[in-house]
Amino acid sequence: MTSIPVAVVGAGIIGDAHAEAVARHPRLRLAAVVDSDPPAREALAAKTGAAAFATLADALAAGPIRLVAVCTPSGLHAAQAEEALAAGVHVLVEKPLDASPGAARRLADRADELAESGLVASVVSQHRFDPASVAVAAAVHGGGLGQLTSAVATVPWWRAQSYYDSADWRGTRRLDGGGALMNQGVHTVDLLLWLLGRPVEVAAYTARLAHDRIEVEDVAVATLRFASGALATLHATTAGHPGLGVRLQVHGTAGSAVIHDDQLEYLHATGMETAADAVPAAELRGAAKPPDSFVLGHLRQYDDVVAAIDGGRPPGVGLRDGMLAVAVVHAVYASAALGRPVAVDEVLAGAFDDLAEVAR
Repeated sequence: MTSIPVAVVGAGIIGDAHAEAVARHPRLRLAAVVDSDPPAREALAAKTGAAAFATLADALAAGPIRLVAVCTPSGLHAAQAEEALAAGVHVLVEKPLDASPGAARRLADRADELAESGLVASVVSQHRFDPASVAVAAAVHGGGLGQLTSAVATVPWWRAQSYYDSADWRGTRRLDGGGALMNQGVHTVDLLLWLLGRPVEVAAYTARLAHDRIEVEDVAVATLRFASGALATLHATTAGHPGLGVRLQVHGTAGSAVIHDDQLEYLHATGMETAADAVPAAELRGAAKPPDSFVLGHLRQYDDVVAAIDGGRPPGVGLRDGMLAVAVVHAVYASAALGRPVAVDEVLAGAFDDLAEVAR
């Protein structure tokens, strides 16, 4: 089968990881690197052998591009995805779908239209494809944990002040969209929703305790109530020195599961007594992780996107999935700003799109 030419938009750290994943995939070919910053785009282009462009429009006009990976600051995601889709090109958008729930909603509302036109539009949530996550999801969705009752999710990370000072967009509401939860914790939010379904209500607090010159939180805590009745606690921080591994616990009437630092720590489910029954030894908690594990995670999602393009099927993580994750994060921010629980349906309907106005 012919190769799929890819344009990576955004030549920063995440763009570099995407470029490496594309280079390793047998069906993909990195054709273009796009970035408004000349040194950044030229450096990644030189490293990969791809052509360099200042704008996505220039890259699309220059040659056949079939897939665009959007790896720019979060506040630019939806607009650049729309630009690629308007040109008839498949898209893979880095998390979150957008910093603005309104922009994310406008794109997600087009999901059926895009699918009918044969375009694949996916949102990066590479941890859904980790073997540990796949095993837990199979147990949950297959009823192996019985009725789900509760979950505990924590993202206890550390980011030095230099991280926020490294780029003007970091820590801003307009381009970062939020802090520890929107940027670092959204992957864990997505896994929580994948396993437990759609939440009904969120109650939360946020704080900025350890960093200067940022507009967003470095600590967020919340409780979530799901349509099934299950309850969950959610915690995300970039103020937890020196930083620990992400942990997700899921509990039900017939079993429990724990994913720790992307590895399977515990799984007890109907027909499955130990975690070792569910994943290879290399995916169990404590096994040495390969140095390129971050790229491998993205490579698994690229496998899914290519299969969706080839098979004319929806991707494993679609625009509505990305929108729901953004809505839940925004519900946390709305609840913290208003000092009361917030219904997720209200967020999805746009009631809190402008939090500055809502909180007055």
